[in-house]
Amino acid sequence: MRAVMTNPDATPRLVLRETPRPSPAPNEALVSVKAFSLNAGETRTAREATKSYVPGWDFAGVVEAAALDGSSPPAGARVFGFVAQGAWSEYVAVRAGQAMEIPPNVTLAQAAALPVAGVTAMLCLEKAGALLGRRVLITGAAGGVGRFACQLAAFGGAKVFAVSRRDSLRDQLKEDGVEPSGVFPTMAKARAAGCYDVIFDSVGGETLGLALMALARGGICVNCGNSTRQPTSFDALEFYRVVGGGRLQSVWLGTEPPESCGAALARLANLVAEGRLRVPIGAVMPWADVDAAAARLVGQTVDGKIIMEVA
Repeated sequence: MRAVMTNPDATPRLVLRETPRPSPAPNEALVSVKAFSLNAGETRTAREATKSYVPGWDFAGVVEAAALDGSSPPAGARVFGFVAQGAWSEYVAVRAGQAMEIPPNVTLAQAAALPVAGVTAMLCLEKAGALLGRRVLITGAAGGVGRFACQLAAFGGAKVFAVSRRDSLRDQLKEDGVEPSGVFPTMAKARAAGCYDVIFDSVGGETLGLALMALARGGICVNCGNSTRQPTSFDALEFYRVVGGGRLQSVWLGTEPPESCGAALARLANLVAEGRLRVPIGAVMPWADVDAAAARLVGQTVDGKIIMEVA
């Protein structure tokens, strides 16, 4: 089969090559991948790789061969989900619970955009509890995770505030059905504007340190990433005196229970099918152009998810 492989110390950094087709275990289905999306973390790692491998988390496709133990959707079913590595390929072996069926009126491109970004946003907000009437601030709000988080927070009845340097974000959120209570170019300006019951952070670094100090008393900051790749420092004395009872929670899908991820996948797909959740797709490209697509994502020159079509 063909797959996208990292190309260390050469250009392009990502290339299509022949590689063995996976051999599924009895509890795995073989999925013919039709589309996949790019996520910032995996894409940066792949472009900086020092060894050759097949990257990829998100996928959408069709079950080629069902799991022998009967735990997967049947052959011919349209499915989507995510794996730890290897989704940027013509075929992927997927354990039961990692692949959910796609509702009839949801496209493969929409499904491919949902898994990592959508599930991360949903599980992070669930850690915060009920959102009705609460002030929820989302950093990195123009990214894939952020756009989903803004929508899901609005569904929960929150007053949504967003942080992003992109001037177009307010209009994009309105297209997503979200009327933000405030949009700020930096976390410092967001902090100056008030405090927040819930802060959803994917930026890390200095932004996370400022976010902790912008929590209301008893508030919670849920962090799911460090796009700055910088350490975070904060004044612990000020934190426990001013924020009082505030919490910092981390979420990484690699440690979340598989059943929680599977349930979130199903809920997200149903929300899209019902027309309640908008999938922000910035570009759909042939997978032969994956290196150029990765450069666009890392360079932040696209609004929304980039979908690669496998053909």
